[in-house]
Amino acid sequence: MGSNTVHLLVVDAHRGGHPTPMSSTKAVLRLAEQIDADGRMSDKAVSKLIDSVDEFTHIAATSGCEQIMAFATSAVRDATNSDDLLDEVEKRTGVRIAVLSGRDEARLTSLAVRRWRGWSAGRILALDIGGGSLEMSNGVDEEPDVALSLPLGAGRLTREWLPDDPPDRRRIGVLRDWLDAEMRAPAKELLAPGAPDLCVGTSKTFRSLARLTGAAPSSAGPRVRRELTTSGLRQLISFISRMTRSDRAELEGVSADRAGQLVAGALVAEAAMRALRVDTLEICPWALREGVILRRLDAEPADSFEPSQTTGARGGVG
Repeated sequence: MGSNTVHLLVVDAHRGGHPTPMSSTKAVLRLAEQIDADGRMSDKAVSKLIDSVDEFTHIAATSGCEQIMAFATSAVRDATNSDDLLDEVEKRTGVRIAVLSGRDEARLTSLAVRRWRGWSAGRILALDIGGGSLEMSNGVDEEPDVALSLPLGAGRLTREWLPDDPPDRRRIGVLRDWLDAEMRAPAKELLAPGAPDLCVGTSKTFRSLARLTGAAPSSAGPRVRRELTTSGLRQLISFISRMTRSDRAELEGVSADRAGQLVAGALVAEAAMRALRVDTLEICPWALREGVILRRLDAEPADSFEPSQTTGARGGVG
């Protein structure tokens, strides 16, 4: 359950194996936009979340899932009534949602990237731009040396900085300067353990940005090498920042529900790459969801995610 969508991923998975996606279902709820000035998620949003969890639980059951892992990120995490809404969801659906901390998001994404790229990749720096937060990690092992989460998500910054359509050019300039300042200290902390051998971007924002700068389409398969360069990103920002949301939604690789936050996402990517002195990011197809699956299959202790005794199973991840 993210800031924009609730996503059910059904996978065939077993310990030591490659999790194979079987089906995917999404509902666009925009939970982060349903939080009021006091930080409370609205009753309407909670009701829609309950309906989605109920529907997706039914889909998981009819798909033959033996296990369900339900987890939420920044939108639910940030809500001041988070505990109450989690209790209500469990009462109405029987599903208890685990809320990941920002640091755990970064750790689990790092695990997924490491498993995808392997030990030969050396020290990996990984970036993930979500709707509510930016996750970053740096490490040589499956547990990164540094894992950070910053409230610099594409959706959050769009709401707070770029409400106009198309975005106001002056505000884009101010946001760029602000992001540079916000990234300075975290970048220093992230690079302290050592310079990376490989820099990686994961999840939808980076995939869309890479596609718009010439990377292969999703139809080419997950194992095709895809990259995002700083020069390509700068040119792209100049182009998309002059477009309306509806025009951006027509671009290949951009979904309608994310077109509005594409400019902010690109600006966060630009600021992060500049602060970290990264010229090229390799795009990794695995991210947080795969990290959660892999950690569950590894049967790690409770402080990593939650305890489980796991055998090979088809499972649904919400």
